Amino acid sequence: MPAEPVKPSVPPAGTPTPGDQGAVVAERQAAKTEPPKMYQVLMLNDDYTPMEFVVMVLQEYFQRDLETATQIMLKIHHEGRGVCGVYTKDVAATKVELVLAAARRGGHPLQCILEAA
Repeated sequence: MPAEPVKPSVPPAGTPTPGDQGAVVAERQAAKTEPPKMYQVLMLNDDYTPMEFVVMVLQEYFQRDLETATQIMLKIHHEGRGVCGVYTKDVAATKVELVLAAARRGGHPLQCILEAA
């Protein structure tokens, strides 16, 4: 009777091999990104900046139509401040700087700030 061939010894699946030392395979998880924080750009009322200038700034830098710009200007005038728009931090900061530069060029003391929405 011929001798049976020797089968190599293969450990069952999941059994650690001698050089394995309990290695664990980590599953890749999808990175979860949060939306960026948003900031309000606010204009503050003063007694010197003409209302027409405020409306022009709202139209030029915040792409508001005449009616919406006028409503925002009146809110600023009556309540002391008004929201011009809500943007990510970088965009909001840029818009604030553009408004302040335009006010300086026009010789107006108009103030524009940003705050967390």
